[in-house]
Amino acid sequence: FPYTTLFRSAMKNALKIIQTIHDEYAQLTGRGYGDGLLESYKLDDADVVVICLGSTAGTVKEVVDDLREKGVKAGLLRIRAFRPFPAEAVVKALSRVKAVAVMDKSMSFGGRGGAVFHEIRHALYDSSNRPFVVDYIYGLGGRDTSPAQIHQVFDDLQKMLQTKRVGDVIHYLGLRE
Repeated sequence: FPYTTLFRSAMKNALKIIQTIHDEYAQLTGRGYGDGLLESYKLDDADVVVICLGSTAGTVKEVVDDLREKGVKAGLLRIRAFRPFPAEAVVKALSRVKAVAVMDKSMSFGGRGGAVFHEIRHALYDSSNRPFVVDYIYGLGGRDTSPAQIHQVFDDLQKMLQTKRVGDVIHYLGLRE
């Protein structure tokens, strides 16, 4: 089908076009956000990183700042463009990281984790430095996510590094017992 070729071409070029539009917007308004596809926050020397989309990044940044003051090498990777998934940029951004917690606001029943988790784990599968990767399902039913819950996520990541064991791959935040 000619549509198949057209679709492949569109997906191949979409990430470049998103970046170009982001750069044009930043130039027009003076406001830019990360590199258009991803936003890295204190990621350069981070050992433990939370990955999320959307407004949760603000809460994660507060926790990262608090942990940095305590000497923890914490960071945030915020995904701004999810489709097509910027796999190469994600792998590059996480090239030195040791443990990753992916934050998903939904999951597929019967599946093993959320969509962001699956994409991150798949992207990192063939990387030479494959960090521990776990999923946290949060915000279900519209529940808020607190800084204390994000602190718990980072605590769990640090325990993984200490024990060199992942344990449960899927976790839930804020659910009633």
